Amino acid sequence: MTASRLLSTTGPDLAAHVAAFGARPSPSLDRLLGELESAGLEGRGGAGFPVHRKLAAVARAAVRGGAPIVVGNGSEGEPLSAKDRVLLQRAPHLVIDGLLICAEALGADEAHLVVHADARLAVEKALVERRDAAIVRLHVADHGFVGGEASALVAGVAGRPGVPSDRVVRLAERGLRRRPTLVQNVESLAQVAVIVRGGAEAHRRHGRAGDAGTRLVSVSAPGAAPIVFEVEGGTPITEILAAAGVMHEPAAVLVGGFHGTWLPPEALDAPLSPRGLDEWGASPGAGVLHVVSHGDCGIRATADMLAFLAAASARQCGPCLNGLPAIAASMRALAAGRDTRDELRRIAGLVDGRGACAHPDGTVRLLRSALTVFADDAQAHTEGRCRAGRRVRS
Repeated sequence: MTASRLLSTTGPDLAAHVAAFGARPSPSLDRLLGELESAGLEGRGGAGFPVHRKLAAVARAAVRGGAPIVVGNGSEGEPLSAKDRVLLQRAPHLVIDGLLICAEALGADEAHLVVHADARLAVEKALVERRDAAIVRLHVADHGFVGGEASALVAGVAGRPGVPSDRVVRLAERGLRRRPTLVQNVESLAQVAVIVRGGAEAHRRHGRAGDAGTRLVSVSAPGAAPIVFEVEGGTPITEILAAAGVMHEPAAVLVGGFHGTWLPPEALDAPLSPRGLDEWGASPGAGVLHVVSHGDCGIRATADMLAFLAAASARQCGPCLNGLPAIAASMRALAAGRDTRDELRRIAGLVDGRGACAHPDGTVRLLRSALTVFADDAQAHTEGRCRAGRRVRS
């Protein structure tokens, strides 16, 4: 179940990296695009967009828009994720390799790497060891949850407030300093560096159920810090939970993070892959599995998450400024025993699809899945009871 490709080095230093992976290759753009397309690599930052298509879009735009810029996203503002930090702390050179491989193939003369504060020291040390990374500039993320969205990340790199923009023109066409800009999650970049070395066929050998390669997954429970695993693509959720020491049947599992989807116990045999989770209306997202046991209250847990998401918004549009606080307040009221389910559904309908970015949509996704998976718990709360044994104020 567990695999060691991205995390196979014996240490974070350059010598250990070269011993594990060899020197950094310099493929042509055509070869890079071909390998990534054959490998079927999808982005690991949340959206799951095919990596080769992003690269190709930037390459096309560069014909007219000038030398492109490459940005690695390791900001990791998702509270339940630690995978990017662990990757940057344990294998920073693999991420730098992927960043430089993409930059060279595209003809970029500038690259940026945005990291969580916890990973800063490891990346600084790695960059000092490199003679080939003069074009890389390091940034420490400081814009919170929505600051990891691609347009917000680029705004932060440019020195502007790190908030999402309602873009008509894509970043691939006009991004940082109005130049074509490629933004890739750091795990995606590390996967690029491995695929170019070993080839698409080797990448596909490490997946199951049609999900090629490996994935980094953060597993957590209420009050516990996430534990990071590297697993084969398509591994059933139950197997990952067992490896994390979850031996009992959970009450529910949140897949994908705060913008993700709650899954009931009967869904947990599904593979952790886009196709495996599609029938449940879910996706791997940022590679998060958050376990709620029968002794935890899913309604209260979701209320806390919705309050966080409302506070984390950029407050640039009505759905964020008004809708998300209203959702958070109504969910708090439900947790306290008042029946606000109809009101929650009404507000969700007003918010969904109307925001300047995807933050309201992700918040509504979390809410709707909670009202479905925790339907019995919600009913109990309206009757002054909590199935987890928590006190309900009416």
